[in-house]
Amino acid sequence: MDYSFFTVALLMGTGFVAGIINTLAGGGSNLTLPALMVMGMPADIANATNRVGVFLQNLTATFGFRKAKKLDNADILPVMIPSLLGGVVGAFAASYAPETWLKPLLLSAMIGMTLIMIVRPTLIAPPEGTVPFKVREKPSAWIALFIAGVYGGFVQAGVGFILITALAGTLRYDLVRTNALKMVCTMGFTTLALGVFIWNGQILWIPGLILASGTMLGSHLAVKMAIKANPKHLKWFLFIMTLCGSAAALLSD
Repeated sequence: MDYSFFTVALLMGTGFVAGIINTLAGGGSNLTLPALMVMGMPADIANATNRVGVFLQNLTATFGFRKAKKLDNADILPVMIPSLLGGVVGAFAASYAPETWLKPLLLSAMIGMTLIMIVRPTLIAPPEGTVPFKVREKPSAWIALFIAGVYGGFVQAGVGFILITALAGTLRYDLVRTNALKMVCTMGFTTLALGVFIWNGQILWIPGLILASGTMLGSHLAVKMAIKANPKHLKWFLFIMTLCGSAAALLSD
C-alpha cells in the first residue's frame, strides 16, 4: 500500500471535507470511497475501511452537538433501536452481497432524496417552531429508521440523506437536531458494521485512521457551523449536496 505524502494528504484532505459534508448533510463517502480506491482497494475493502473514519467522525460530532445542547438525549434510544436492528441486517448483507449492488442502491437513494427536496422541501426542513413527534407516536418513523439502518449497514455513502428523511420527514425535527440525532444513529450502526467487517478481516487500519484524522477535524468544524448557521442556509446546503450526490452516483464506475 502506498503511503506517500500525496496519498496521506489526499486521504486527510478528503476526510476533512467529507466530515463537514456528512455532519451538515450527507454523502461525504462519495468522496472518501473513491479516495480509498485510488490506493488500490477493492470496493468491498474500501467500503469497510471507510467506516473507521465515519465512526470517529460521528463520535466527534455527537459530543459537539451534546455540548451545545442540540442533542435530545431522551430521544436517542427510541431512534437508535430500529436503526441498529437495520444496521445489523445491512452489515451482513454488505459482507456477502455482490459488489454490483452498491451503485444501484446509492443511485436510488441520491435521486430519491433530490426529488423529495424539489417536490416537497418542507418534508426535509420543517417550518421553524414545528413540534417534533416521539417515535411511539409515529409507527412510520420506526419503519423509516429501520430502512435507514439497513442502507447504512450495507453502504455508508448517502446514509445521512436517508436518516434526514426519516428524522425530519416523519418526526419533524429541525435540521440542526436532525443532524445531531443522525450522527448518533450513524455511529450506532457503524459500530455494528465495523464489528462485522473486523470479523471478516476487511478493514485496512492505517489508511482508515489517516482518513479518520481528517473526518474528525471536519466534523468538529461542521458542528460549530451548524449551530450558528441560518436554517435556510442549511436547507440549501443540503439540497446542493443531494445534487452532488446524485451526480457522483451517476458518474461513478
